[in-house]
Amino acid sequence: MGATKNIWTAMEANHAKQSHNGNSTFDDHSILHSNLSVDTALPFPLMVPRVIALCKDLFRKWAKLNDSCFSVDTVSGGITNLLLKVSVKEENGEYVSVTVRLYGPNTEYVINRERWVKDMLIISSTTAIKYLSAAGFGAKLLGVFGNGMVQSFINARTLTPADMRKPKLVSEIAKQLRRFHQVEIPGSKEPQLWVDIFKFFEKASTLQFEDTDKQRTYETISFKEVHKEVTELKELTTLLNSPVVFAHNDLLSGNLMHNEEQEKLYLIDFEYGSYNYRGFDIGNHFNEYAGYDCDYSLYPSKDEQYHFFRHYLEPEKPYEVSEKDLEALYVETNTFMLASHLYWALWALIQARMSPIDFDYLGYYFLRYNEYKKQKRMCFYLAKSHISGSGKA
Repeated sequence: MGATKNIWTAMEANHAKQSHNGNSTFDDHSILHSNLSVDTALPFPLMVPRVIALCKDLFRKWAKLNDSCFSVDTVSGGITNLLLKVSVKEENGEYVSVTVRLYGPNTEYVINRERWVKDMLIISSTTAIKYLSAAGFGAKLLGVFGNGMVQSFINARTLTPADMRKPKLVSEIAKQLRRFHQVEIPGSKEPQLWVDIFKFFEKASTLQFEDTDKQRTYETISFKEVHKEVTELKELTTLLNSPVVFAHNDLLSGNLMHNEEQEKLYLIDFEYGSYNYRGFDIGNHFNEYAGYDCDYSLYPSKDEQYHFFRHYLEPEKPYEVSEKDLEALYVETNTFMLASHLYWALWALIQARMSPIDFDYLGYYFLRYNEYKKQKRMCFYLAKSHISGSGKA
């Protein structure tokens, strides 16, 4: 990430002030900074010593520890990021763990990290991530480095797609997402959905592939048609007046963790977080019921959605939610669900050109765009009928 040093200049002064002389490695609430990076293309055994060196550079208390005091394990590895757990035996014999998140190569092409850092970390006298942490979301941000961040370790397991549809967890996810949407983050509150989609479209529609087969497949895409679909959907969603909230925007199973002993659910990874439409955040979450195999037959039924909506709208008295409110949120969510397909379809095209990760991004584009077209007629009919009946049209 070539711009990283400039992005984090405002924080560099904090690093010089760090002194971990208290009882805990993390007594100081300032965010640490390191200029080091960890090459995610390296084999894991070669990556480990670099991760250890990074931790020693960030946390001065660990600088003189022998490498044998550190253990590094993979927590999860998605198609954009790698999550590692680093456990350290400190001089006093106690063990401390942190999470190291490594950004995937070239992801800054679709994630404006400078905007994210500006909105999430540097605005006002405190940081947005601290707002979220104070509200009980995610892990505490401890430090940043060339291509990632270090956070406190959450003792919980990552959910699977199948977990997300379990009624008890569904109600808890709904309650937590409602609380998440109520957190006030300093900065612009303009929704980013259509800004991002049109930016994705601009980049995705002008790509050139070195691989001739990929280029041939890419050339079968009608960007004139895609632009028409995006514009038409944007106009329709405008009529729904979906509330603008600080949204997670990527609430898949891998970004949900659960401590079963404490019955505590964690929302993590706010990399795509921004002010956005409530309906998009929920609709995008429902799309993730399809899991890693993208089996959209697993998309939640109306009854399953209503179960989620009841606990989202009225956490304390879910069965007092009116039918009118349930129906309105059902329409809102399933219209913005279409936008989720367009968003990630265009995202995938850019990744197909930029990412070195071995994943069929071009195939993923067609999968998402075809699902959009499959669901469009029903969802448009539902939205237009609702709008007409409520007198908005």
